[in-house]
Amino acid sequence: MTGSPRVVIADDQLLVRTGFRMILTADGIDVVAEATNGAEAVEAVRRTKPDVVLMDVRMPELDGLEATRRILRGAADEPRVVILTTFDLDHYVYAALSAGASGFLLKDVTPEHLVASIRMVRAGDALLAPAITRRLVERFAQRDIASTVHRDLAALTPRELEVLRLLAQGLSNAELAARLHLSEATVKTHVARILAKLDLRDRVQAVIAAYETGLVTPSGDVPA
Repeated sequence: MTGSPRVVIADDQLLVRTGFRMILTADGIDVVAEATNGAEAVEAVRRTKPDVVLMDVRMPELDGLEATRRILRGAADEPRVVILTTFDLDHYVYAALSAGASGFLLKDVTPEHLVASIRMVRAGDALLAPAITRRLVERFAQRDIASTVHRDLAALTPRELEVLRLLAQGLSNAELAARLHLSEATVKTHVARILAKLDLRDRVQAVIAAYETGLVTPSGDVPA
């Protein structure tokens, strides 16, 4: 993708929005809109069609979780949503990731990390290490049975299932390559095919899917 990322900032705290806007614009990132609640965020996304949305969870009128669901509900040109939180293991973060968010940032993120994260997510990468996603899933998955997404893994080859199992354990591409005695390029191809076949946005969603389908259990065991 070329050009500067276009970003919407949704947070009910003026100081947070102002600080993030100053950091991003100083680095050439275009903040196309700000929102003080989830309803405004949904409208801002509809109006401006950004690449990335920085979304607070706890906002008045409409929270960030429901706003994320509405933004990502079948839109052909949907943006990447990054959840803003003050806690690194927040129940709402897991729910937002399940709803389709591409990762999360703590509100005390450094300016350098904020800028790098926006560019990384806009390029299509997940903004959350699979190992951290696994911690979230292990902590909250059993409490969210009602929201479980049942996916059919029958489309995956035995090798792709093996890659998905290891991905859910938090292995990076380099670690996957070493474990499976493959090149990193081949691993990337397998991951891309898994995402395409299961209609997933990124690695974060792949980790969640592995747990939600029972391919891997919260205890770390692989069902027989």
